[in-house]
Formats: sequence, structure tokens, C-alpha cells
Amino acid sequence: MKAVIIKAFGAPEGLSFVDLPEPTPGPTEVLIAVDAIGVGGVDALIRNGSLAGWGFTEGLVPGSEVAGTVAAVGNEVDESWIGRRVWGFTGLGGGYADHATAAIEHVVPLPDDLSAVDAVTLGSSGVVAHFALEHAHFEPGESVLVRGAAGSIGILTVQLAAQRGASAVAVTTSSAMRGERLRQLGATHVLDRSGAGDAPPAYDVIVDVVAGPDLPTYFGKLNPNGRLVVVGVVGGQPRADFGAALMSAFRSSLTFSTFSADTVPAEERRTVRAEQFAASARGELPTVVHKQLSLDDAALAHHKIDAGEVFGRIVLIP
Repeated sequence: MKAVIIKAFGAPEGLSFVDLPEPTPGPTEVLIAVDAIGVGGVDALIRNGSLAGWGFTEGLVPGSEVAGTVAAVGNEVDESWIGRRVWGFTGLGGGYADHATAAIEHVVPLPDDLSAVDAVTLGSSGVVAHFALEHAHFEPGESVLVRGAAGSIGILTVQLAAQRGASAVAVTTSSAMRGERLRQLGATHVLDRSGAGDAPPAYDVIVDVVAGPDLPTYFGKLNPNGRLVVVGVVGGQPRADFGAALMSAFRSSLTFSTFSADTVPAEERRTVRAEQFAASARGELPTVVHKQLSLDDAALAHHKIDAGEVFGRIVLIP
């Protein structure tokens, strides 16, 4: 099969397009003939070596979400899955390939009216956005700031917060053009990357995709009893002393937390994904695809991510 591996950590040129043996599904897995592959910021962090300490190694096939058709099943999986269009989470890697395996508990059937491209634009990011708002105990009528809103997680958080009745949905982004596109998706206020702009001075909930050294400044943008949830580190790790800013606001009873969808039971993730796929197929949850590229253009996709060019999701087509 055709696949992309991380031949060497570092620049996108460390990605290599290769031939590999087609994987065999384990007892509780399916083999998916892949039609579309989601490319995210975490893929770039894995590729450049930032997450090597988490167990990612050179030689890995990156990518964690694919959509396509089930081609084979393990001996403990019902054969009725064969031939069905599905979205699948491949785990720690394996997605940048024309065939990939996924555990059946991480596979969701696709509605007829939802394309494979839309599925991988929504599948992982939509679940993170949904449960991040739950993790923040967001309630209708509260104000929300989405920091780093131009990526797929941010875009879906904006939409879900607006649909759930937020009193205001502010975003940080890098340009007026992106800000206008985010307004069309539900944002009410647009700030620059520093958090400056014509917007409320503070928020009940901040969903942060960026983190990085500027994270502590956003504690000052929380209302009393406000909650900041970090769902990504595309800006790198915060300073080691970032907690000092939180403690200095002790009397405001602020809450800081991180969130990973890995902590949500698989069945709950499957249920939410199925609901979001159905909503998107009905036109109620639009997806935003920045660009479709061929699998052998994976390095170009990563260059675009590194350059901050991406609004929405890049999708690779085998």
C-alpha cells in the first residue's frame, strides 16, 4: 500500500512517501480502504518531534482519522461491516495511508449524504469542541472566547457555542478576513492574536487551542468563577510559572484545566460523532476544508500548517 512515514523528526521534508505492506486487522479491528485523511496540528507536533516524549518515534505512519469503506474485519467483528462507509480513529498513527486499521469501538458509520472529506474535517474536532464546552460547564447565556479559532477545533467550538445560546462568542485570529469568515459561522466579536479588539473585557469560558507562553495573560480575561480549558498546544508549552497568574487572581475563583477527548468513554464519543455527522449531512453543522491534497503531498500540507496558512482542515486524498 501507499503510505507516508516520518523518516526523520524536524521539517516537513522528513515525511517520506513509501510502499508498505497492507495491515491486517486484529480480532476487534476493521481494515478501511481510505478515501480521505484528516490532517491536524497535532500531526505537525508529532512530525517535528515535539511529542517524542509521548512515545511517538521516527518511522511512524502519522495520522489518526480516516474515512472510507470497510474492506475486511477481524474475526470478532460482524462481517456486516464489510462494504460500509465509515469514519475511523486509527489511534497513535497509521492514518496517512491508503489502507488503515481501526478498533471497531472507534468506528462510526457515515450518513449517505456526508462525504468522506467532510467526515474527517468534523470527526475528531467536533468531539473535542463538544466535550470541551461540557468540561468547562458552559451554560446558555454565558460568554465564550475561542483562542486560536481558525483551526478545525476552534471553528467547531465557535459554531457549537453559538448554537447552544452563548451570549457572546469572541475569537482570536490572525486576520480580518478570517475574522469575517468566523462571524459567518457564529462569532460575534473578533480579536487579534494578542487578544485585543472591540469585545467584552472578560468571559465566562475560554477554550484555548494555542496555550504557549502567552497563556497566563488570558486568566485576566475571565469573569469571576470563569473557566479556561486548554485543548491544544499549537503555540507550544506555557511558561513553567504560568500558575502564578492564576494564583494572583485567587479571589476571583478561577478554574484552569486541560482537556483530551481520550478521557471520554468511547461509546459517548461514538454517540456524539454520529449525531454531529447527521447534523452536518442536514447542513446544520458546516465543515470548513482549507484544501484537498494528494497523499504524496503530505509534506506540502505540513508546510501550510507550519506557516499558519490553514483555515479549517487540510484533507489528504490517497
